[in-house]
Amino acid sequence: MNKTHNQKAWFLILPVLLLVAFSAVIPLMTVVNYSVQDTFGQNQFFWAGLEWFKEMLDSDRMWDALGRQLMFSGIILAIEIPLGIFVALNMPKSGFWSSLCLVLMSLPLLIPWNVVGTIWQIFGRVDIGLLGYTLDALGINYNYTQDTFAAWATIIVMDVWHWTSLVALLAFAGLKSIPDAYYQAAKIDQASRWAVFRYIELPKMAGVLMIAILLRFMDSFMIYTEPFVVTGGGPGNATTLLSIDLVKMALGQFDLGPAAAFSIMYYLVILSISYVFYTVMTTMDNKGS
Repeated sequence: MNKTHNQKAWFLILPVLLLVAFSAVIPLMTVVNYSVQDTFGQNQFFWAGLEWFKEMLDSDRMWDALGRQLMFSGIILAIEIPLGIFVALNMPKSGFWSSLCLVLMSLPLLIPWNVVGTIWQIFGRVDIGLLGYTLDALGINYNYTQDTFAAWATIIVMDVWHWTSLVALLAFAGLKSIPDAYYQAAKIDQASRWAVFRYIELPKMAGVLMIAILLRFMDSFMIYTEPFVVTGGGPGNATTLLSIDLVKMALGQFDLGPAAAFSIMYYLVILSISYVFYTVMTTMDNKGS
């Protein structure tokens, strides 16, 4: 039996396509245009070809920023994923306390990014911040504006505080989807707590955990506001991540050509790694079904 397709459905998504074209495609084409041209002002442009891309690939500045960015994202994922799973496993599964925990876990996610940076900027100050004052009183030399380790520790702890809740909520949703029959069978077989986690809970959470990893990687790789508010990329360039370096290049130095080429390569890196995550997620779903 031949199926007929209703082509009128395209009219339903046409507004969305137009909105995406206006808000994403047109700015992207503007960036591409700047990446292959040079200008000396007065709105006069000259063809530069791939010169800016070659300059960025040969630039130690970009590779240093990329290294810092990869290290930051790696540390974030290594902390937040296991911590989020641990929190989800120990949350009440039902009742009033479960609802209260879900609400409390959601609160950090509701705070705007610039406010998060401001909170931790004040929190870490030695003169008025609770964290900075306490560490100073304990004799610990803590100054995130001058010490590289303190600056890195501050932005990492800040991100863990802000986003671990997302991983925990996703992991909790995966745990809630596990039928009670699985736990009853494990109890009959006298399976250990580790065996239950290893062979029942972790496989059932695999899908949502891949989503959590994908979301956290994308967000951590594009992070700008929070570390910029806290450290401004300092001390020196110690916390100058890719996004901060890109903004400094584009707005601080007004090097539009190199900044445009930089941003395109930045976009392609995120797109490529996200595609790898998506492929893995799709493969896992196909195996599960």
